[in-house]
Amino acid sequence: MNRLFGGRSNEPKPNLNDAINSIEERVSSIDVKLTKVNTELSTYQQKLSRMRDGPAKNAVKQKAMKLLKQRKQLEAQKDQLESQSWNMSQASMTTDNLKNTMITVSAMKSANKELKKTYGKIDIDKIESLQDEMLDLIDKSNELQDSLAQSYDVPDDISESELDAELDALGEEMDFDAELGESNGLPSYLQNNDELPTFVDEEQEKKEEVAA
Repeated sequence: MNRLFGGRSNEPKPNLNDAINSIEERVSSIDVKLTKVNTELSTYQQKLSRMRDGPAKNAVKQKAMKLLKQRKQLEAQKDQLESQSWNMSQASMTTDNLKNTMITVSAMKSANKELKKTYGKIDIDKIESLQDEMLDLIDKSNELQDSLAQSYDVPDDISESELDAELDALGEEMDFDAELGESNGLPSYLQNNDELPTFVDEEQEKKEEVAA
C-alpha cells in the first residue's frame, strides 16, 4: 500500500559518509578506465610513429583522437566527483565539530548545575566560625605547652653574674679541701679518725688470747 500511495519508506536515509564512500568508489572506477585509455593511446602513438602518411595512418590517428576525447571526459568527471567529495568531507567535518561543540556545552551546563547545587549546601559563615574555633584551640594548646615547659627549680630573676660568682666560690672551696687532704697525708674520709679500723680476724685472735 505504501508503494501505491507514496508512503514513507523504512529504509535509512544516506548520510554524508555514505555519499563520500559512493563517490570514492566512482572515482576509483574512473581511474581504472583512464588507465586502460592511456595504455591504448600509448599503443596508437607507437604505431603512428612507425607508419607512413596515408589512409592507414589516418585511420589509426582517428582512433587515437577518439581516445583522447574520452580521456578528457573521464578526467572532467573525476575532477567533478573529487570536488563533490571534498565539499562533503568539509561538511562532514563541520557537522562533527558542531556535534562536539554541543556535547561540550551540554557537559558544561551539567557541571555548572552540579556546582551550584553543591555550593548551595555550603554555609560560609559556619566555615569561618569553625576556622576561628580551630585557631582558638591551637592558641590554647600553645599556651598549655609553654606553661608545661617552664622550669620550677631556677628562678627567672637570677643573673649570670651571680652564677659566675657562685661557680668561682665553689672552685675555691674544692681547691682548699684538696690542699688540706694533701697536708695530712690521709684521705679526707680518714682524717677525723684517731684509730685505724679493726678487722674481723684481729678481734677473733684477741678473744682467743683472753680465753687462754
